[in-house]
Amino acid sequence: MASQPSDRTRLDQTLHEICHMVDESGGRAWVVGGAVRDSVLGLPVTDLDVEVHGLEAGSLERLLASRFALDTVGRAFGVLKLRGQPIDVSLPRRESKAGLGHRGFLVESDPFLGFPEAAARRDFTMNAMAFDPLDQELIDPFDGRRDLEAGCLRHCSDAFVEDPLRVLRGMQFAARFDLVGHSSTLDLCRSLEPEGLAAERVWYEWRKLLLLGRRPSAGLEFLRDSGWLRFFPELSALYGCPQDPNYHPEGDVYTHTGLSLDVFADQRLGDEVEDLVVGLAVLCHDMGKPTVLTRRMDGRYATPGHDAKSVEVATGFLEELTGQPGLVRAVLPLVATHGRPSQLYEDQAGDSAVRRLARDAGRMDRLARVVRADRGGRGPRGNPRPPAADWIEKRAEELAVLDQGPPPIIQGRHLMNMGVRPGPWVGEAIHACYEAQLDGVFSDTAGGLVFLREWVERYDDEESG
Repeated sequence: MASQPSDRTRLDQTLHEICHMVDESGGRAWVVGGAVRDSVLGLPVTDLDVEVHGLEAGSLERLLASRFALDTVGRAFGVLKLRGQPIDVSLPRRESKAGLGHRGFLVESDPFLGFPEAAARRDFTMNAMAFDPLDQELIDPFDGRRDLEAGCLRHCSDAFVEDPLRVLRGMQFAARFDLVGHSSTLDLCRSLEPEGLAAERVWYEWRKLLLLGRRPSAGLEFLRDSGWLRFFPELSALYGCPQDPNYHPEGDVYTHTGLSLDVFADQRLGDEVEDLVVGLAVLCHDMGKPTVLTRRMDGRYATPGHDAKSVEVATGFLEELTGQPGLVRAVLPLVATHGRPSQLYEDQAGDSAVRRLARDAGRMDRLARVVRADRGGRGPRGNPRPPAADWIEKRAEELAVLDQGPPPIIQGRHLMNMGVRPGPWVGEAIHACYEAQLDGVFSDTAGGLVFLREWVERYDDEESG
């Protein structure tokens, strides 16, 4: 039986079919945008944007519909989507600024717009290249390939300033491709403000930094150099916040946060939910340090209680950034407990302390990843495989609390089944049972019921006495 063609082979076959159809109809089809950039970088290409020149919108739609099923989403903007395939086909577009934010544009398709003029409206030079699959020709009107080779992120034209979202796109591009903003681009960024930007679009760019960033610290450097750090005051406070060089030779808290994110990126799982929770915890884990910074008598810096303060600061930051209460609830316990595994490891703490940490952290496997990022983000003294993280993972697995906190064995229904009277003391009884469970007094329902009966008897004796 003949082997089935790979997804990439089918993608290439479809692309060449489109290009030949357009060519035979008097037009020309170019692959544009991220696919060209990724190909130049030697990265996998999984979806394509094809721009067709020389054909009117109606002619192009009829041509494609004769061979492919099309989705109507995007048609108003001159974009035709091939149903079931990762290919978008569009015409060159003229855009004019008509309102606030990245949505405030009037868009008009122009099939006879020259490619350099169409490319000038793109954000960065690396995204303004085009490739003709039939002629194997690369068009690079703004030297995007040279900028990629130089590790430079540079805007295409002054049209850049019309969309402030491009600053945050620059942030995540810098993180994904390890780029440094060109001085002229940074100058333009500093002149912009996030007017009219929808919260979901801001979050979308941060998601990309966390999920795709190869070196997230480069993204934070771009955010700082672009002047946009001022719009994220919780992060801005980290910049210049000193640390004890004996423990943090890498520098201030902002530098440490970036380096910790780099370690996180090296150890991503590829699971979107897990990586977002841990990545956000790493981003926020030291946000409380500026609020508790002190200088001791010996001149060394200290940040006592910064874990709890970081939770306070991170709460508002995460709620505004993500707009997802469930995600915030998963992140904050990791921020609150990120320092405890190292303490428990140093003390070689017992089972009770490990169970209590699992209760407070929620997920010990996630917490271990945060610890690795934190301890690894210390410059030359960093260790991305600290023994405390491996130790706490092993202990949590042995106690069956690696991926969840210990669930209470004794619950309200057990009291009701014993026929006890309801009242405020019921909560006290359940709490006492849970504390005993964490201490290892019992580990199953039978043992829990024995403890519960004894507790009830003692309570009744105390009440009657």
